[in-house]
Amino acid sequence: MQINKVEICGVNTSELPVLSNKQMLELLPKIKDGDENARQEFIQGNLRLVLSVIQKFNNRGENIDDLFQIGCIGLIKAIDNFDLSQNVRFSTYAVPMIIGEIRRYLRDNNPIRVSRSLKDIAYKALQVRERLTRENAKEPTISDISKELNIDREDIVLALDAIQDPISLFDPIYQDNGDAIYVMDQVQDKKGNDEVWIEEIALREAIKKLNSREKLVLDLRFYKGKTQIEVAEEIGISQAQVSRIEKNALKNMRKYI
Repeated sequence: MQINKVEICGVNTSELPVLSNKQMLELLPKIKDGDENARQEFIQGNLRLVLSVIQKFNNRGENIDDLFQIGCIGLIKAIDNFDLSQNVRFSTYAVPMIIGEIRRYLRDNNPIRVSRSLKDIAYKALQVRERLTRENAKEPTISDISKELNIDREDIVLALDAIQDPISLFDPIYQDNGDAIYVMDQVQDKKGNDEVWIEEIALREAIKKLNSREKLVLDLRFYKGKTQIEVAEEIGISQAQVSRIEKNALKNMRKYI
């Protein structure tokens, strides 16, 4: 990512104007009154703010032109929603808006495709976590979020994991005297382990003991990676029924194993 690039999206960044706080305070009331010229001047005067924010994402390998455009969308949303009655500098309000817009873009364009329902659960969980942290002055547990949303803990954990950025096996995690240790150096291969082989046989035998509906639910949940809500919609039953079938199947499998 060429963060020192002079021209981005046809804009010569070296010539961008910078507005003082006083100038912004003068322009904002005009913008609220519908003055388009004031709006354009305000946007141009804050493009350097967008540039400073996208530097936080310079290790993602994303095209800088794309990030700049997305950042400008966040800037415009900040202008449209800024409350003049609050004693807050515009940049203080705008930076989280710009960052949020870029993060949404990166999540939606993640090379690992995540179902919309899973994303919805994850975003709701993040909102609840943020609210409970503010209210209780400490970060809530997964159980707290689960109770608040009335969604199983497993589904929330799965959803939050699904929207995390993937890690490359070649990402360095430690460097000593110039010799880097990569993620792949810390990954253990257990495929040839006799204990794992025996466990796989026991697992297959336990699955054979289940009825057809239990097999279907476990296949959709753990092999296809669907949420309980998605499974319920696919086979035409309620999410609560899916939860009961899944728990009963796992309980029976434990007995057989």
